[in-house]
Amino acid sequence: MAIDQAFPPLPDRASSSTQQHAYSYGPRIVAIETLVPHDVMPGLLAVRITAKSSDGSTYHGMGETYYIPTAAAAVIHDFFSPRLLGADALAIESHWRFLYERMIAFSGTGAELRALSAVDLALWDIAGKLRGEPIWRLLGGPVRSRISVYNSSGGPSYGRTNTKIPSASGWPGHGDPGRPGPLEDNWSSIHQPVELAKELQQAGYTAMKLWSFDAVYRRSGGQLLSRKDIDEGLAPFRAIRESLGDSIDLMLDGHGFFSLGAARQIANAMKEVQPLWLEDILRPDCVQTMAEFRRSIDVPVAVSEMLVTSDAYRRVLEAGAADMIMIDPTWAGGITGTKRIAELAQGFNVPTLMHDCTGPMTLLSGLHIAGSNTGVAFQETVRAHLATLYPLLIDEPICVEQGSIELPLAPGLGANWKANLFAADHPGYRISSLTQ
Repeated sequence: MAIDQAFPPLPDRASSSTQQHAYSYGPRIVAIETLVPHDVMPGLLAVRITAKSSDGSTYHGMGETYYIPTAAAAVIHDFFSPRLLGADALAIESHWRFLYERMIAFSGTGAELRALSAVDLALWDIAGKLRGEPIWRLLGGPVRSRISVYNSSGGPSYGRTNTKIPSASGWPGHGDPGRPGPLEDNWSSIHQPVELAKELQQAGYTAMKLWSFDAVYRRSGGQLLSRKDIDEGLAPFRAIRESLGDSIDLMLDGHGFFSLGAARQIANAMKEVQPLWLEDILRPDCVQTMAEFRRSIDVPVAVSEMLVTSDAYRRVLEAGAADMIMIDPTWAGGITGTKRIAELAQGFNVPTLMHDCTGPMTLLSGLHIAGSNTGVAFQETVRAHLATLYPLLIDEPICVEQGSIELPLAPGLGANWKANLFAADHPGYRISSLTQ
């Protein structure tokens, strides 16, 4: 069967042809809006999809993705909108397969998959709002009432900018070292690690992730490290362990900077502080090397939000290259794609970690996956984002209490983009609609 026959355009609800189908159609998609908030977070793409039902009810679905947002926006408007506009907003699987199978034909796993991720979130948000249920309920949850979280070492300026240049899409790096000040956790994790760990414990966090080898990479590269390099990156971990013992779990994020030789050096040194996991110490671009790395060290390895397709995760799992996997829902195909990958990992008895160091809808979508999948062990958070950045973007706070976040109870994702973001005169705004 030809692909267009397998995924035919969905007819208008009012069409007589709908009487031939055993299922009813949901609200029709009438508009797709995208917004790059250059003046707040230039790497973020906010998406809002509007659907209208036959009785006149209107539903707004929220989505997002991160990195090169102008490219993802172009994919949505130029490539996706002919399929989506006028179609059933509840036909989530049909839309996902139709768009995925076209993009994969030309290796479209970059901007195309990020665009699909954002659209998928928005469609699930509409489905939840229409049914008056949080998404985790639609996915079969709850499997828990609260999700364990940890704090990652971003700061108030991580991912943010004061620029209003429309072409500034954000540099896809890993942030600057930070500076002294409130919530400057990247700076504090290096210069005041014990004080930061105590502050996090007082706030209820039971685990923290440090980026303490980033400076070593920036200075000397990631091929082979000196003893001084190792001691520098290990120093914050040692200080926390000496002061607080095992009262807080520690993790290291290497951001994929290091070669196999350097990654082994780091892993062997980190063994003394017993990390909960090492994340992306090794660049995740060769499954064979990743598997060799895991076999040759004695600390757990987490791999990797840098993977984005279910097949990439399958190959990692089959090779035995990971003790746990990390997924970013807004890079890996949205809630639909993430659900599949998390269930795949369960078949290998490998736990899942949910990534968020980007935007609020990424965090919320991870919570819904965690609320419906028993294999999810942790949700990443950046407390600086929760306190300073997300309030500029969404209409509901996300609160960490005693090291966890309560399952969202509102219909859909649980929050909406602030309405003033989608201003027609904003240079990062674009709309495709049935009326245009």
